[in-house]
Amino acid sequence: MGCVGSSQAKADGNPKKICKPKPWKHHQPITKSELIQLRDEFWDTAPHYGGRKEIWDALRAAAEADLTLAQAIVDSAGVIVQNADLTVCYDERGAKYELPKYVLSEPTNLIQDN
Repeated sequence: MGCVGSSQAKADGNPKKICKPKPWKHHQPITKSELIQLRDEFWDTAPHYGGRKEIWDALRAAAEADLTLAQAIVDSAGVIVQNADLTVCYDERGAKYELPKYVLSEPTNLIQDN
C-alpha cells in the first residue's frame, strides 16, 4: 500500500502518465542550432552521470518522441517516472536519472538561426 504522494510502483498497475513539460524560458534567447548542440552535449555525457546506458538510450528516445510513443518506451524499458514531464526518473534498480528541460521541449524564447 502506498501513500498519495508516492511514485509509480510496478505492482500497483497504475504507471504515471507522461505529459509535456511546463513552458520554460532559457536564461537568454537561444537559437534552434544552439539548443540542438546543448541537447547533443547532454546526451553524449549522460551515461557518465551514472545509471545504465540502455536506460539513458530509452530516455533519449522518449524525449524525442511524441507522448504516446514516449509512454510506451518508458513502460517497456522499466523506467519509473517520478515527475510526469520526465525530469526525474528511476530505473528498476533505483538509479536516478535527471533530465534538463532543454532536452524535453523548446524554450519560449527560442529565436531563428541567422
